[in-house]
Amino acid sequence: MSHNTWFHKVARVAVARPLARTPVSPNHLTIIRLLSGLGAAMALGLGEWNWGAGLFLLSMLMDRADGDLARLTGKTSPLGHKLDLIGDTLCNTVVFIGLGVGLRAGAYGLWSIPMGLLAGGSVALILFLVLRIEAREGARAAEIGSVAGFDPDDAIIAVPVALWLGWAEGLLLAAAIGAPAFALVFIWLFGRRSKAAD
Repeated sequence: MSHNTWFHKVARVAVARPLARTPVSPNHLTIIRLLSGLGAAMALGLGEWNWGAGLFLLSMLMDRADGDLARLTGKTSPLGHKLDLIGDTLCNTVVFIGLGVGLRAGAYGLWSIPMGLLAGGSVALILFLVLRIEAREGARAAEIGSVAGFDPDDAIIAVPVALWLGWAEGLLLAAAIGAPAFALVFIWLFGRRSKAAD
């Protein structure tokens, strides 16, 4: 993930820089990231779209800000990077599962739950592959570059936007198709890298 995307710049200006000279540590922001991400998943599971969207946006902001705060204060570490990746995956996974649970009384019926599990499970699989690549090739070896200040990871901003616009069911369908498709691409790339490394 690039550190110069538009979303990173917002997090840097609004959160990381103001906190750089305070006792707040990157780990504090990571904890807020995890709690707000889990809270978002719970809210979505209860069908509280606005609360879920707001909490998830806060979680995303903290995710970008914790790394920036670590870099600004010289508190970066391999363990912090790994915990950040795990936190990303946990929050993104449970948000899609919560979305599926919250839509169980909608147009998809109970199919919404396996759709959420499929989307969330695909996110978890992608992280597993990222960790495998980084264990073999070093930190950030699996990053996909940004284009015009937008990082592929920033596409997750579509989640709160879609929820606020009332497109929860469309979001779930897109995630149930798009996340597994991206996971398959990542599996293919992982396989190519593994063959090249042998």
